Amino acid sequence: MDIEGEGETVGGGGGGSGGGRPVISQHPPQQQSPSRYESQKRRDWNTFGQYLKNHRPPLSLPHCSGAHVLEFLRYLDQFGKTKVHAPACPFYGHPHQPAPCACPLRQAWGSLDALIGRLRAAYEEHGGTPESNPFAARAVRLYLREVRDLQSKARGVSYGKKKRSSNKQPLISSG
Repeated sequence: MDIEGEGETVGGGGGGSGGGRPVISQHPPQQQSPSRYESQKRRDWNTFGQYLKNHRPPLSLPHCSGAHVLEFLRYLDQFGKTKVHAPACPFYGHPHQPAPCACPLRQAWGSLDALIGRLRAAYEEHGGTPESNPFAARAVRLYLREVRDLQSKARGVSYGKKKRSSNKQPLISSG
């Protein structure tokens, strides 16, 4: 006879009744460690909650708007590691700067975009509705687009959408 929790069925292989029934274990399944994405999402959510708590005056989540999200993103810029050249900088538009310059370090657009995606999901997981989601506000989308365009020009990097490779063979014209 199989021991509950070790096998998949209760009962032995003999001709007794009830053999082959699925086991309903009294023990909860072992918790898997959260994925990297889930861990980062929880960390980001907690960071934003701390930001709201430290905000003057303190803010509660229901009173948070897209403008507050923009304040948070600008606050995060001070911890950025991406050099964003000013238009007057001689390295403006160059992807690799050959010498140091005084241009500021900022959060990279890709990091901000991913952060907003995680916070958007976390907001709804914590009971918020998609309609009231401050991370999905139009102002936030416009800000991210502006940051992307500015960084693209300043760093000489294209952030265009990646094209999907197609399996179609090019047509060879007979001439």
